[in-house]
Amino acid sequence: MKKPLLLFFTLLLITASTWAQSLSPIGTWTNQDGKGKFEIYKCGDKLCGRIASIKEPNLNGKPKTDVNNPEAKLRSRPLVGLEFMKGFEYVDNNKWDDGTIYDPESGKTYSCYMKMINKNKMEVKGYLGISLIGRTQTWTRVE
Repeated sequence: MKKPLLLFFTLLLITASTWAQSLSPIGTWTNQDGKGKFEIYKCGDKLCGRIASIKEPNLNGKPKTDVNNPEAKLRSRPLVGLEFMKGFEYVDNNKWDDGTIYDPESGKTYSCYMKMINKNKMEVKGYLGISLIGRTQTWTRVE
């Protein structure tokens, strides 16, 4: 009698967890400036993001690199393919938090969260310290 009851509650928990995360950010997105496309994907038990493409990928016939990185040894890595978001964990209410986002235009890394607005719109906010102060963008799914 205990095994069927345990199985029932396990399935119920899995179904509830899946329903709670029904609006997933996994996929390809563009920012409001339309400067590039970004792929959000699973990396272990968290979410990460990489630059899938940029409007102007080359400079003087060569791929653009991470020239503003504070670490000199990383300045030669190409921007396309660069993992610039990492560490996002699902919190609740279609929100992933505790991640970081790297801005290759400034070479700075910020705390960040992603919150799904609907299936094709997502709020991405980078901030220093507390999330009340920072920069928010609305990204649009491009798949």
